[in-house]
Amino acid sequence: MKIVVLAGGTSTERDVSLSSGCQIYKALKSKNHKAILLDIFLGFNGDVTNAFESDRDWAADIAPVKEKAPDLDELKALRKDDSKSLFGPNVLELCGQADIVFMALHGDSGENGKVQAAFDLFGIKYTGTDALSSAIAMDKSISKQLFRANGINTPDSILLTKKEDVVPHKLPCVVKICSGGSSVGVYIAKTQKEFDDAINQAFKYENKVLIEDYIKGREFTDGVIEGNPLPIVQIEPKEGFYDYKNKYQAGSTIETCPAKITKALEERIKSTAVSVYKTLGIKTYARVDFMVDENDKIFCLEANTLPGMTPTSLIPQEAAVLGKSFADLCEWIIEISLKKYM
Repeated sequence: MKIVVLAGGTSTERDVSLSSGCQIYKALKSKNHKAILLDIFLGFNGDVTNAFESDRDWAADIAPVKEKAPDLDELKALRKDDSKSLFGPNVLELCGQADIVFMALHGDSGENGKVQAAFDLFGIKYTGTDALSSAIAMDKSISKQLFRANGINTPDSILLTKKEDVVPHKLPCVVKICSGGSSVGVYIAKTQKEFDDAINQAFKYENKVLIEDYIKGREFTDGVIEGNPLPIVQIEPKEGFYDYKNKYQAGSTIETCPAKITKALEERIKSTAVSVYKTLGIKTYARVDFMVDENDKIFCLEANTLPGMTPTSLIPQEAAVLGKSFADLCEWIIEISLKKYM
């Protein structure tokens, strides 16, 4: 198959996306697919006539994920065409030539449904869920409303905008941007100063911020593919919480898959993950994140419609327990995604 692996973009998760894209590209090449890796924002300035036949290594310049999110102003200065479009040179043309686009985008460059909606209009096939469910899952405030309406437990929260006064909140608490990912813009505030600083920092990313009850307990995540849960991962950062650094720097977090928990808790987490998948209208696959408190009460944090596919990511670990290699997982995602178009 001719496959464009689409990554990069202009979100704070750009580096994570490029790392995911690099791994997916190499996996698909190992399966003899005619794959190319594109940065959706920077695009490709060469001849597109025979791009899928080229022996070019499209992943040669991809660097590992750094400890901090990228500087987006520096990135935007690299674009020479003065266009305000997210789609860089020749991106839409190459995607249109492909049998399918493998979506390796993360954050607001691809998980909020805008790219999916554009592809729908251009008749371009892509992996993952559709535009509407992408947009709903990306907005944590909307997701939480749907969780509560459908009996899915989630931490209590308050939504703020820049125009509203910050209200007092019991400490500790979690301050997070409404539509972020990879724990960028997420802060655990234990003191009033930390709370004030967290609010100020969060509003630098977005105009909508959630103040959420802090849940003391264990963290878990569970992938769902075609409505079926995968083995659960327990997440234990060696220091702090599961932030950007602990997610993407190897050795920073202990990840146990399958999680060593009781059968009863396992079944409840899996059942809740499937409920979240259905409640948000997700198609194909997703990953659902949870906290479980000291009384084994489950709290859903969010659903990720384009979960990471980096060397340290969780969905590949879950698939490996089922006997699927990373390359097998990539082909599995393509197979189920094509069913959207049948």
